[in-house]
This record gives sequence, C-alpha cells and structure tokens, in this order.
Amino acid sequence: MAASGCVDMDPDVARRLFEEGATLVLLDVPRGTELGIDCKSWQVGPRFKGVKMIPPGLHFLHFCSTNSPSCGGETGPKSGLFLTLKPRQILLARWDPKEEDLDFSASENEEHLERIRGALRELDPHLGPYPYEVMRKWVALTDHIGQEMAENLQPLSGRVRAFSDVIPELQLTHTKDRAEQPRNDTACQSMREGLDRLPKMKQREGTELRFSVLPERTYPPGASPAEITRCSMDLSYSLETVLEQNYPEQPLNLLGELQFAFVCFLLGNAYEGFEHWKSLLAVLCRSEEAMRKRKELYLGLITVLYHQLGEVPPDFFVDIVSQNNFLTSTLQDFFQFASGPGMDSTLRKKAEKFKAHLTKKFRWDFEADLDDCAPVVVELPEGVAMD
Repeated sequence: MAASGCVDMDPDVARRLFEEGATLVLLDVPRGTELGIDCKSWQVGPRFKGVKMIPPGLHFLHFCSTNSPSCGGETGPKSGLFLTLKPRQILLARWDPKEEDLDFSASENEEHLERIRGALRELDPHLGPYPYEVMRKWVALTDHIGQEMAENLQPLSGRVRAFSDVIPELQLTHTKDRAEQPRNDTACQSMREGLDRLPKMKQREGTELRFSVLPERTYPPGASPAEITRCSMDLSYSLETVLEQNYPEQPLNLLGELQFAFVCFLLGNAYEGFEHWKSLLAVLCRSEEAMRKRKELYLGLITVLYHQLGEVPPDFFVDIVSQNNFLTSTLQDFFQFASGPGMDSTLRKKAEKFKAHLTKKFRWDFEADLDDCAPVVVELPEGVAMD
C-alpha cells in the first residue's frame, strides 16, 4: 500500500486496536489497484496483503482495477461492499482476475482462517493499518446505519457497483425471434428511429440497490381535488407512507437509508444512490405537517445533512443543463417550513443555524422569491373532474 500520510495515533488507541481490531487479509490484489476502506483509498503496492487494526463495526470496502502502464493505465469502474466486522475477526479474500473482484469464499472455511490467524505475525509487515484519522468522519456519515439495514439495502449480489449491470429485456435466443426484430442493416432516417432500434435493457436481477419505494402518487386514494393540491405542496402523506411501509417502529432508520444512499454515490460512485438520495431528501424537506409531528426525525436530518454537505464541493449539486442548484431550492422549502407556525422552537433554532452555516460556507441564497403565487399543476385521478 502506498504511503497514506497516517497521523500519529494515541498509544492506548493503537494498543486497543491491535488487540481488538479486525483484519482483512486480501491476497493477490494486483499492484496499482485502487483500494480503500471507508473514507480513505490508496494504490496497492507490491507487498500489500490486507488491512489490520480495523475498529469493529460497519465499514465500506471499495476497489477498482487498473491496467498496467504498458496497457494505458486506465482505471476500471468501482465496486464496493458493506462489511460489519466483529472484534478480532479475520476475513480472507483472494483477487479473482477474471471477475476483477475480491472472492470472500475462503472466509467460510474455518481451517483456512485458523491457518491465517496462526500466520498473522508473518503477515503483519504486509498489512496496512486502518486509517484511524478518518474514523470520526466515517462514523458521522453512517451513525444511523446498522448491520441489518446494510444487509437489507445492499444488492443481493453483495456488490455496490458504479455502473449498472444491464441485460436485454428480450432474450433473443432463437433465430426466429431475432428475425422479428427491426433490421439494423439500413441507415436510420431519424434519431427516433435509431433509438427505437436499440435493444431495451433492464438491470440484472440481484444487482440493484434495494431502497424503499417512494409513492408515485402523493395523495391518498379517493382524495378530493383540494386534497390532491394540498398533498402536492406538502409531501407528508408520501413520507408517512414510506415510514409506515418500511420503518413503522424506528422512523429514524429512514436517516440511515439516506446515509446509505449518500455513501453509495460518494464512495461507491453509484449514480443510483445519488438519485435515491435526491428523491428521499425532497420528500423529507417538503413535508410540513410531518415536521410538526416528528421533531426528532428532523433534528437528526439537519445533523446528517451537516456532515454530508461537508464532503462535497459547492458546485456539485448544480444541474449541468439548467444551471439550477436543486439542493438550494429543496432546502429553501425546508427552511421556510421550519420557521413556520407551530414548529418546535428547538427545531426552528437548529434550522436557522444550519441555514446560516450553509449561506456562509457555500454562499447559497435561501432568500430568493419562492413564487408562492405560481400555479401548482397537479394530476387528478381518473374520473375526477373540477367543478
């Protein structure tokens, strides 16, 4: 592992981690591979065989293969996985050059693990220490994610991947099936024709992140036009639906899902995580009635966002096409609701401090006109007409 610029560690902490920390033994990882754990990554050196002194708990191991300099030195897409490690636990994996992935199947063999445990003294010079300087940051980004949640949200394949693994919707295994498809041996007359000729793709089953499904409709069945309009401006019905379906006993676990999605795109480069983070945040920030009822959820949300937004550059959220910052408009609604009538004073004060912090750090303007008088376009259920 290349030099990591490791800061000095308190001797007592170092001794405790040496005695109680977990160990990842990662064999045959090619030199030059980019590999990281939590918020730190390195390029693997020739002597690397794993990571030691890992604090027990949740971690995110991520890596991407790199071609040799003679082959261009290009870096492949990133893969990652969440691991929950116990004190003194040893996990063993070997690099699979065909799949360009770590194979942890050897960890299921107790005989192999005991052999590794007995050889730890010889392995020690080849094990890089956990980057303890990022531990506080990692905990702040993941303190609502437990082992069960990580297992439930992670793809069934066990890997969070930067690029979706897609396959054709139609498996054209027979000549007759392929003959019935549009021909591709003539020039396209339009962009639309060209797009129609492309095969329809879908994500390979088991590779998708298993996030909560957000309601397509923001209003309850049988809602009147007035209720539909209200539910389109205040998304509390959508939020309560998500909580009831996924976290009825522990509503603050929704913050864990928000953190999980953020880590997937921040460290795993998974765009799927970014899209879910945006959608979930929009529902949370635009639920005025829920803000009055669920003070603890929203106090926690401010803390979660404080740590998350400290990890990205200020222009990260600017839409490439419209040049609009979706986050400022989303938070503008949040701050307006938080200062409204009936809100808890503790929540109001914390929101005001957070708003001032973002204004100073990013120079975001939350005082622009909200276009309160702009018409709200809502979709009426089939069969419902306005009087």
